[in-house]
Amino acid sequence: MNYRILALALALAGLAATPAVAAEVLIYHDIQTDASGRIIPWAGPPAKAYDHIVRLVWNFWIKMRQCPNGVPYYMQHQVWKPDQDDKRGLGGDQINMALSSWTLLYGYLGDPAVRQNMIYMADYWLDHGMSKPSDVWANLPYPYNTELHSGQYDGDMMVGKGYLQPDKAASFGAELVVLWKMTQNQRYLDAAVKIANTLVRHVKPGDNDNSPWPYRVHAVTGEVRQVKSDDGGVYLASYTTNWTGALRLFEDLAALGKGDVATYRRTRQTLVAWLKTYPLKTNKWGPFFEDVGRWSDTEINADTLAWYILEHPEWDPNWREQAKGILGWSFKMFANREWEKYGVVAINEQTAYKVPGNSHTSRYASVELLYTEKTGDLAGKEDAIRQLNWATYMVDDDGKNRYPRNDNWLTDGYGDYVRHYLRAMASFPELAPEDQNHLLRTSSVIRTIDYGPDRITYEKSDARSTERFKLGAWPPGRVSGGEMRWDPKTKVLNLSSNKNRVTIWRAK
Repeated sequence: MNYRILALALALAGLAATPAVAAEVLIYHDIQTDASGRIIPWAGPPAKAYDHIVRLVWNFWIKMRQCPNGVPYYMQHQVWKPDQDDKRGLGGDQINMALSSWTLLYGYLGDPAVRQNMIYMADYWLDHGMSKPSDVWANLPYPYNTELHSGQYDGDMMVGKGYLQPDKAASFGAELVVLWKMTQNQRYLDAAVKIANTLVRHVKPGDNDNSPWPYRVHAVTGEVRQVKSDDGGVYLASYTTNWTGALRLFEDLAALGKGDVATYRRTRQTLVAWLKTYPLKTNKWGPFFEDVGRWSDTEINADTLAWYILEHPEWDPNWREQAKGILGWSFKMFANREWEKYGVVAINEQTAYKVPGNSHTSRYASVELLYTEKTGDLAGKEDAIRQLNWATYMVDDDGKNRYPRNDNWLTDGYGDYVRHYLRAMASFPELAPEDQNHLLRTSSVIRTIDYGPDRITYEKSDARSTERFKLGAWPPGRVSGGEMRWDPKTKVLNLSSNKNRVTIWRAK
């Protein structure tokens, strides 16, 4: 017998019987790649997958269980768990993030439940979480429920009852203005004006260690609480760079002519001057997260300001360089190369917690795509799309959205997630579904929108505005209330509307 031939035959048989190498699993799904080995979404091509995960996430949110006191789980917890109530309360910006995303989602889906959920969240916070009118820091929202199922927001997660975060309050004020434009409910505008007035009373020029408003302050005494750091130092509560909400609040109220317009403009200019003098030069971009007990620079503060600058180029003659500089700093500081073999660099959350995040990676990607749209510089486009592809793997088939190596955060996985995909679609409509109709962007605020089989009718807060639609279900024939530019190749409809009510008719 020829033993060499036999050995070779046995080896070949064993090789043939060896199973294929299993695909790498990323959170919930096997990683899928294109022909070049680069990551693609788990749910199909981007134009299908992004829409799919947005719907999954929304469906999970709106069907979430109630707490023992009858309040929806997402109104009292920052982390979802399947079989028990997590012991942590609300995330500091959780409601603001949801309001921000749902504003875009309502225009995209036209689902009345999205609009109603916005109203519910805002009303509940206003009813159960505001400082008193007689307080030193009056009429601002408390960001945390120190007694988990009390149904009340009354303090700060780290330092306890009575403390609030002015940056989160400013963001709430900005979202309340948007909700007023959507609903015309005077309550929201009045509350936004009160928040702005309190911020005006306490604004200071700021310096390298003090922002114009502190990060944590006691509503009644005005004490700025300096937290003992878990690394042995002192966590300065007098500084944060999360002021994009404040910029929007003062800008929008001044444009509407509501409140003390002249003072709002001066206060906004004080804030702008500080942002340009300090963080834009020093890259001192922390803090944001209320559960971190030491100094930490954050991707969210930096890239949210980059997004604002790109949306408001009148901010500065050097807006391109400023936005690109922020993005460059974020990438250098937070790049996570664990999945680089798949052609993607994820983005870490913050310097105190160097873990890649679903919201942080998708945010960075969406801002990079907005930069690409605004400047025509295509260098970062494909990398940004792969970052969005990577972040889809955090979403399970039922819509739960898990942070890598951590929990199902109701901040990062929901309000601070959906908006980044919708903004990416607005910048590049090729990322929106090819067979559906969707509003991707408006310069106004959508009050109502109805997607019919032969028409789309919507009402908005401003008579004059611009809108961008992806019309994959059918081509438009005519429009009442504006002028349209239709590209049949891309299926993109850009509208310059001049009335509050607009109808797009299907071509016959």
